[in-house]
Amino acid sequence: MNICIPKERRDNEYRVGLTPAGIELLIQMGHTCYVEKEAGLGSGFPDHTYQKAGATIVYSGEEIYKRADLMLKVARPTKEEFSWMPDGLTLMGFLHLSAGWVNKVDALLEKKITAIGYEIVQEENGSLPILTPLSHLAGTMIPQIAAVLAWNNYGGKGFALSGVPGIPPADVVILGAGTVGRSAARTFLGLGANVYMLDISLKALQRIDEEFSGRVNTLVSYPFNLDKVCSFADVFVGAVLVPGAPAPIVVTREMVKRLHSHSIIIDCSIDQGGCIETSRPTTHSNPTYLEEDVIHYCVPNMTGVMGRTATHVMSNAIWPYVSQVAKIGLEKALETNPALHNGVYTTQGKIINQVYLDALEGRK
Repeated sequence: MNICIPKERRDNEYRVGLTPAGIELLIQMGHTCYVEKEAGLGSGFPDHTYQKAGATIVYSGEEIYKRADLMLKVARPTKEEFSWMPDGLTLMGFLHLSAGWVNKVDALLEKKITAIGYEIVQEENGSLPILTPLSHLAGTMIPQIAAVLAWNNYGGKGFALSGVPGIPPADVVILGAGTVGRSAARTFLGLGANVYMLDISLKALQRIDEEFSGRVNTLVSYPFNLDKVCSFADVFVGAVLVPGAPAPIVVTREMVKRLHSHSIIIDCSIDQGGCIETSRPTTHSNPTYLEEDVIHYCVPNMTGVMGRTATHVMSNAIWPYVSQVAKIGLEKALETNPALHNGVYTTQGKIINQVYLDALEGRK
């Protein structure tokens, strides 16, 4: 089959759909691989590294799409990219359709595209084998972002996360004890911050308490507890996930109003719509805005500016699924791999993911 890697077109998206090493393995299987010119540049993979691996370089987005049987992307396609897609294409990437425009789904159905979202590839035990490694990376980035946004020249209150002798550390609140939340907590603790974690699951909080030996303050995510932590948080991190569905609004505008002036909100659930009422998507070019006198950072493709690391992380995670499709074909791979089948949003002109169907129904 023709396997294609396009150049990503969203703002400051430096990741690429597969590394040259992955391309070389696909070519050894007998497939033909095309890579759009400069697609890997932001990840440190110039065109000649793909050519050395055996790929053919093409020079326009329209051409790369027209050649594709299997398209390996990172971020959800743009409107222009949807117009380029050929009928019957298999598309794999972080699609986050629940947060996208419904008319884009109509395009997938009309062209009978099999759309596989990396974010909803899910094992029987509920684990998310592709999303999880990227969530680890996002979690480690959050404290770095918060530390900079706390500076006066970035609009912050001018505080240090760690504190200094005689000055207490910053109070950081993390909503969600999943992969992003745990990874962020670990890094915040390493920087010396005082960390609070909220979740609806008592078991999840018990695991946090054990993992961090009681150094993280844990609370069940009741509205009165959210009200309480909003009264003193310097940094508030939203890290709520319902795979395939829009993130629930957990933090209300009234709660946001309780935060101190120029405190920081980082809503990592924004790629699924956001879990904070005042959140709206931003970009790496213009990552923050001020609402209710609180700094909001809501960039959906947060790890897009860590092109090199994020691409390696993603390529390692997707390879078992991409290689299976390449070896035995899409139909058989979906029949034999339940996790991959769980990742299918649309195929043969139909939406088959029930969680996404329910989300669509809720938007009507």
